[in-house]
Parts: sequence; structure tokens; C-alpha cells
Amino acid sequence: MERIGEAEYAVMEVLWKDAPLTAAEVAKRVPAERGWSIRTVKTMLARLLAKGVLAHEEEGRRYLYRPAVARADYVAQESGRLIDRMFGGRVTPLVAQLAERDRLTDADIAEIEALLKALKS
Repeated sequence: MERIGEAEYAVMEVLWKDAPLTAAEVAKRVPAERGWSIRTVKTMLARLLAKGVLAHEEEGRRYLYRPAVARADYVAQESGRLIDRMFGGRVTPLVAQLAERDRLTDADIAEIEALLKALKS
């Protein structure tokens, strides 16, 4: 599966939440702070179609777009790439890096502890 750029990801987030949608419907749901025109959204949709992560179907004179890949599958792939590239495939150095940078809240630590406990059972 091809990687999705940051801008393309914004379009995918819209479609993972609600699909199928027309280009105009996607444009209305992309965060306003991006300031994208309908043309920009159509460009993103075309890129995503070319990458095979979106599918479309004709409905009269318009196209309806929907994800061709589940969000969870894409996130798992990208997480794996990050861990492989930055941490030699090991998760422990990633968690250590987050802890060293004070990126883990008490709630995060509690969730990790609960996850580890469940994995040991």
C-alpha cells in the first residue's frame, strides 16, 4: 500500500468517518483552516484513487468516493514503518523516547500498564 501524504490524510480522515461522499461533500468536511477549494479536494481525491486507497462509483453525473483501505490497516502499516525505520523494529525504544520527552501523561502510562497486564494474562 502506498504512503499517504499529510494533506491526503486529511481527505482520508473525512472519508473514514463517513462514506461514500461526493467531492463537494468532502470539501465541506475538510477542516476549514486548510482553505481548500473544490479543485484542491478533487486533486487530492485523484491522487488517492491513483494510489489505490480510494475507490469511486458513478451516481448519475457525479462520483461517490469511499476508502478502499480501512483506517486501522493503514495506521498499523504506518506505525510499523515508523518503528522499523526509527527504532530498528523495537517498540521499547519508542516508548522510552516518548517518556524522555515528557510526552506520556499519567493517563497514557496507566493505559500502557493495563495493556501490558492484559498481554501477560
